[in-house]
Amino acid sequence: MSKPDAPQDPRPAGDHQRLWSVDEHLADILATVRQLEPIELQLLDAQGCVLVEDVTVPVALPPFDNSSMDGYAVRTADVQGASEEFPAVLTVIGDVAAGSGELPTVGPGQAARIMTGAPLPPGAEAVVPVEWTDGGTGGGAASGMTPASEAPEGAAGEVRVHRAAEARAHVRSRGSDVQAGDLALAAGTVLGPPQIALLAAIGRGTVRVRPRPRVVVMSTGSELVQPGEALTAGTIYDSNSFALAAAARDAGAIAYRVGAVADDADTLRSTIEDQLIRADLLVTTGGVSVGAYDVVKEALADLSTGGGADGTDIDGAGIDFRKLAMQPGKPQGFGTIGPDHTPLLALPGNPVSSYVSFELFVRPAIRALMGLPVSEVSRPSVRAVLEADKAIGSPAGRRQFLRGKYDAASGTVRPVGGSGSHLIAALAHADSLMVVPEDVTSVEPGAELEVVLLG
Repeated sequence: MSKPDAPQDPRPAGDHQRLWSVDEHLADILATVRQLEPIELQLLDAQGCVLVEDVTVPVALPPFDNSSMDGYAVRTADVQGASEEFPAVLTVIGDVAAGSGELPTVGPGQAARIMTGAPLPPGAEAVVPVEWTDGGTGGGAASGMTPASEAPEGAAGEVRVHRAAEARAHVRSRGSDVQAGDLALAAGTVLGPPQIALLAAIGRGTVRVRPRPRVVVMSTGSELVQPGEALTAGTIYDSNSFALAAAARDAGAIAYRVGAVADDADTLRSTIEDQLIRADLLVTTGGVSVGAYDVVKEALADLSTGGGADGTDIDGAGIDFRKLAMQPGKPQGFGTIGPDHTPLLALPGNPVSSYVSFELFVRPAIRALMGLPVSEVSRPSVRAVLEADKAIGSPAGRRQFLRGKYDAASGTVRPVGGSGSHLIAALAHADSLMVVPEDVTSVEPGAELEVVLLG
């Protein structure tokens, strides 16, 4: 990697606004965003949420000794030395099915048909799988059991056992999974399917969690047309709101996508007022640069004066529009709005800029609202070797994020597409972001880079 000869001020001549670093902007966001208040939810409603309390095991799991196989519950002494040539012949005294209450006692020379998950009956010391027996048919090795509906023939008579079994063979011992009083799940755990299963298995019907944040995403721009509609001269399809709503869901949020808002400040303010009631976080895309139609800046930059389009006060702490030392995504806006000081992140309108900005700033904000620690709010990153045909250039004083394809096996990363912030197709084929630091202007093939993993 080569570095510039001397530090350079990346701001355009005459621009006296402070240039924020990526880290400063993220720190400001995380210092402002507050965890959502915990609530009690039914198990399936809690999926994807963060647990706020330690959960201990009320009863041992499994709560009783049970069979791990379909077969026969036996005493080990009765099958000692059993073989194909000299099988142990036992009297079958009945069935033990999963959920059985009253259990037969297995005495000397006896066996009980037992199903997977059924409690081990008194007197039995092991389970022999049905495949080690004749299944009570008097023939060769069985492949299955006679259906219970054909009892008493299948649940009585004799069974020939062709193999010996050691004590506790094919028996799941009481408490072999967890013991009563054990810590099942610690506070801070994100509840996925396995965690939901454990909670259900120990009898928890509800759990206390921080809810999934409600994120409202809206695009701005009179040129935007919704997919499925016909394009006219000068219009394009709105992809940003779909990309960001999907990204919000991927981050763990409940996402609400609002159709594109025209370039009118009063309309935008009115739309934001309407959405505040269902938002823990607002995300806009577009209208934050220096153009004559950058409606987000026009609508929100003067919040300190108060007042919405219809007279409703949507004033909060205000939105700060700033420039960041990064590419893409230099123009950004952040602050709070409304009586509840709802966080609002205003992202650039170029598709790649908005998506990169989401990954760097919005995703961490969502994860912070969920209650995850700072160390877990951002995407993981690795170091990888650049595999490219030529050196990659980067502007001095900017932290550049380039789309890449990461190969974990070889520890390499290749660029995908160019550096243009409008190249959606290249973004769709990337699985990572290659990070070029602010003080590096050229990265040669074979150099090592930080790589942010997407997904």
